[in-house]
Amino acid sequence: MAFYSAQAPRKCLLYSLLFLLWQLVSAQNRINNLPGFQGPLPFTLETGYLEVDKEKGVEYFYYFIESEGNPEEDPLILWLTGGPGCTGFAGLVFEIGPLSFDLQKQKYEGGLPPLCCRPTSWTQVSSIIFVDWPAGVGFSYSHTLEGLQSSDTESVRQLLKFLQKWLGKHPNFNTNSLYIGGDSYSGMIIPVLAHEITIAKESHGAPFNLKGYLAGNPLTDENFESNGRVPFLHGMALISDELFESTKKICSGEYANPSNSHCAKYLDVVHKVTKDINEENILEPYFRTNSPRPGEIHSRTIGNGLYNEEVPLLSSGLPFDCRASPNVLSEMWANNDTVRDALGVRKGTVDVWKICRLEIPYTFDILSTVQYHLNVTKKGYPALIYSGDHDLEVTYVGTQAWIQSLNFSIVDDWRPWYVGGQVAGFTRRYSNNLTFATVKGAGHIAPQYKPKECQAMIVRWLSDAPL
Repeated sequence: MAFYSAQAPRKCLLYSLLFLLWQLVSAQNRINNLPGFQGPLPFTLETGYLEVDKEKGVEYFYYFIESEGNPEEDPLILWLTGGPGCTGFAGLVFEIGPLSFDLQKQKYEGGLPPLCCRPTSWTQVSSIIFVDWPAGVGFSYSHTLEGLQSSDTESVRQLLKFLQKWLGKHPNFNTNSLYIGGDSYSGMIIPVLAHEITIAKESHGAPFNLKGYLAGNPLTDENFESNGRVPFLHGMALISDELFESTKKICSGEYANPSNSHCAKYLDVVHKVTKDINEENILEPYFRTNSPRPGEIHSRTIGNGLYNEEVPLLSSGLPFDCRASPNVLSEMWANNDTVRDALGVRKGTVDVWKICRLEIPYTFDILSTVQYHLNVTKKGYPALIYSGDHDLEVTYVGTQAWIQSLNFSIVDDWRPWYVGGQVAGFTRRYSNNLTFATVKGAGHIAPQYKPKECQAMIVRWLSDAPL
C-alpha cells in the first residue's frame, strides 16, 4: 500500500526546479580556459545552445562575450556572420572579437593552433553574441533533416526566437541597448530582423531594447550590387576608359540583367579582363582554401601564367602571407576533441566543423532589403552602413546607390573621418539618423583589414559621436 505524504508535492516541485536548473546549466557553459590560449581568459566567455524550432528540433550554438568595459551599461550586439553558412566563430576570431590566432611566427608547424588577444576588439565597449546560423553551420544542428532546410525568412524567424530566448535566460541584459550587426550576406537578414523586432515590440511589448543596427559591406539588392561593379572597376583603373564607356553606352548603364546580346558580350569582356582579381580586396593576391583534400591549402597565383599549387600544411608549414590561412587554422582548432569539450559541444551533433559551410540547403527568398532599411530608419532607429572601399564583392558604389534611393536628405555632407590624425575613410550622414562610411583600404570584411579604424568607428557611433 502506498502512503500519501505531505512532503511529496514539495519534493516533486524541488525535483522539477532542479531539472530546470540542470537544463539551464547544461545549455550554458562559462569558460575560463581555452585550449591554445596561455593562462586564464581575461574576459568572460560563455557558450551554449538554444532551441529555436521545437517542431524541427533546431538548436543554435552561440559564443557570448561580456563587455570588458561596463557590461551592466554597455550595449549588447547580436553579431551575424554572412555566407549564408559561415560560423559566428569567424566574427569572433577574424573580425571584432577579443581572440585571434597567433600569427607572429612566419608559418604554422603543427599542433593545436595558438590563440592570443586582439587589442582592437569591439568587446572593449560592448557585449557581443556570436551565433552559428542556420542549422548545419558551425556547431548548430538539427534533430531532423527538415530542420536543415533553411531560408532567409526562416533564419529571421529563428534568430528572433533565439534572441528572445537568450534574453529570457539573461534578464540582466534586458535593459542594455540592443544592436543587430553583421556583414556580407547578413545584410539580407539584419534589417529584416530589426524590422521584426520593432513589430514584436509594438504588437505585444516584447522585451527588446533595440537602439539601432549596423551592417558592413552588406548584400542588399542584387540589382544595385551588379550595377555598381562596372563603375567600381573603372574607378579603380581595372578596366580602360574605352571599355567602360562602350559598355556603359551599349548597356545603358544597366549591368544587372543584360538587355541585349551586345551588352552581354561587353560584360563578358569586362569579366575576362578582371577575372583574376581578388574580389574581397582588389589590392591583395588571390588565394582560396577550398582544397579538395584535407590538410592542404589550395592557392592560385597570378604571375607570368596561372598555376595551381597545393601546400601540405604539416610538412612545409602553413604560409601566413595568405589571408585565408587562419581559416584553415580555425578548422584544425575547432575539430580538436579537447577544444570541443571546453566549448561544451554536444557529442555526436557535428561531425566535421567548417569555418563556412556554403553547401547547406538554403532558399534565398528575400530579394531586396531596401524597403526594410527604409521602414526601420523611418521609425527612428539609427543605422550605420560601412564599406571597405576596395571590396569588389559588394562595392561601395552599389551601396551608395541603394542608400540614395531612400531619398533621405543629407545632414552632414561627404567628408573624411580620421583615426590617429590620418584619414580612415569618408562619411556622409543622412536624415533618419542613417550614417554611411567608407573604410579606406579595407576589403569585404572591413575589420579584418583595418581593425584599429573599425574599432574607432564603432566606439564613436555607439556613443552617438560624429565619426
